[in-house]
Amino acid sequence: MTKKVTPRGAYPHVKIVGDFIFVSGTSSRRPDNSIAGVTIIDEMGTKKLDAYEQTKVVLQNIDANLQKVGASIKDVVDVSSFLVNMNDFADYNRAYAEFFDKETGPTRTTVAVHQLPHPDLVVEIKVTAYKK
Repeated sequence: MTKKVTPRGAYPHVKIVGDFIFVSGTSSRRPDNSIAGVTIIDEMGTKKLDAYEQTKVVLQNIDANLQKVGASIKDVVDVSSFLVNMNDFADYNRAYAEFFDKETGPTRTTVAVHQLPHPDLVVEIKVTAYKK
């Protein structure tokens, strides 16, 4: 059995209301609580935080959560993205474009935030999907 990421608070990953599926803010955290897109680059523990890799894994995690309820990333109609630093926007946008098409993809809002629940996180995304 595959270990899954569990929410870090009193909320579900996914909530279905009628034909709408709401996915809570999702990070690149793995089931073992490590975070994708984090590389230690020297003996002092200096880290490189990769927004491109984190965004890819966030969207893969969202897709996995949607698949558990019979939907997929293709059913997403609205995206809210939170970046700790807007200097990461280009890398985030490049990874995002691997999952969604400019003409047929979901609506999107991207904002900068002061911080996320872990200092190694640079992006968090929440989505709404629609599935009849």
